Amino acid sequence: MKTLSTTLLLFISLFTFAQHIDEPMSSKKMKKDLEVFKQTRIKANSGLYKYRTEAQIDSIYQWAETEIEQSSTYLDFYNIICQLTDFEGSLHNDTSLPDKYFDNLKAESSGYFPYPIKWIEGKWRINFEGGELPLGAELLEINGEPILDVIENLYKYSNTDGDNLTGKRIDLRAYFSEYYRLHYGQKKDFRVTFKRLNSNSEITKTLESVSNSEYYKNFRALYSKPLDQVYYTNLNEHQKYGFKQVDSFTGVLTIHSFSMGNENSDEHKTYAAFLDSIFTKVKKDKLKNLIVDVRQNGGGDDPNDLLTYSYLSQRNFQENKEAWISFRKIPLIRYYDIWIPKLIRPLVVGGHNRQLQEIFPLEKDGKYYQDETSKDHQVRQPNENAFTGQIYLLTSPAVASAGSLFAAMVAGNENTITLGEETIGGYYGHNGHTPFDYVLPKSKLATSFSIVNLEQDVPEKSNQIYGRGIIPDHKVSQSLEDFLTNEDTQMKFTLELLEKR
Repeated sequence: MKTLSTTLLLFISLFTFAQHIDEPMSSKKMKKDLEVFKQTRIKANSGLYKYRTEAQIDSIYQWAETEIEQSSTYLDFYNIICQLTDFEGSLHNDTSLPDKYFDNLKAESSGYFPYPIKWIEGKWRINFEGGELPLGAELLEINGEPILDVIENLYKYSNTDGDNLTGKRIDLRAYFSEYYRLHYGQKKDFRVTFKRLNSNSEITKTLESVSNSEYYKNFRALYSKPLDQVYYTNLNEHQKYGFKQVDSFTGVLTIHSFSMGNENSDEHKTYAAFLDSIFTKVKKDKLKNLIVDVRQNGGGDDPNDLLTYSYLSQRNFQENKEAWISFRKIPLIRYYDIWIPKLIRPLVVGGHNRQLQEIFPLEKDGKYYQDETSKDHQVRQPNENAFTGQIYLLTSPAVASAGSLFAAMVAGNENTITLGEETIGGYYGHNGHTPFDYVLPKSKLATSFSIVNLEQDVPEKSNQIYGRGIIPDHKVSQSLEDFLTNEDTQMKFTLELLEKR
């Protein structure tokens, strides 16, 4: 009995270790998975060359092959795949760990930087009050490495459209500690060099690492929570949007999310009634200014974005000018992430193929396009109560997907002034609509991307750069002073601008 128990404990111990992210992984397995990953991109991802040339893509895969020769662990390989995933430039890209690895990370009792941080006026500052590092302290180095070099190494875990960086910074506001662990491994402690507020003196202090759960406990208490918590909250129906009148000339329409279901859902119908009521009142009251705040809007469902835009447009419009995919039949179905046995998988995938062929019937130069019958190309008209006054659009790095499509269309209006920060989602287009998931055979890493390459129905503007998010007319970020008092710098700036005008 004693021998059996010892053997069982040893087996459990080995099994647990075999699920850990720091476990060894052979270069042979890495090369196999790298090739599968590459083929899924080439054959199924229409966004592969959206922002990168073929030569650039070839070059980074050569880098990956060289990197594998110097790698020995599962974590090494995960980091290589994350770098490739990020390089493509799509906020809908993702590479995720299998649940067993992720669960082990969550259970780790040490190795994590203790405090959340935030990018404020070009510096990374402590976003936590009551810890060993003072609130607002400017980070200079961690374990002897300049903080800007640290941050650049962590960007690969956050996917944004094109060459956008603001979205990566907002992601680090929540996940800095986890990303640090993934790139640098578990650390017993952190030797931190920093400056206190209003001081030029550099201080070096050693912090003990904390558990994964302790870091996220601190994150949930982040100092900027009064302004930032909406981005990390599962909103109920009544928290997603609202309207208030500032004075006899100005109203504020806030839309935190377009996740309200499609035109058949009760939540969409409630939202449609809200818009009709609000814009009827705006027209009746003859408001001259409308602040449209979408700073926390990470996307949602059609047609909520388009319906909202119909109340803010003076032109006929459509969801996009062009949409295409790169295949006629779903490739590499052996690795396609679907809960169907591999023997009968071709039958089920065949149905998906027929649907895609109906949606994208036009072939041109190896691409498959939607035609004029597509709902996405339906020409829509402004609502009869559409606002005709001055629009002030507030944007932030959190604006993505359907949120950024909507924001781009509003930003393209002649009567719109855009204020805030560059969005994570692109102005001219993105890859979206239909997510595809593949599982790499050896590592079981799940990798996903959206297959539809979209050109949005927006005008060319001199301040909008291809491969970037929506660039505001007035770049306004939170000031250090307002961070310390949890004041909304962007709304304050907008109201002051209104007074001047």
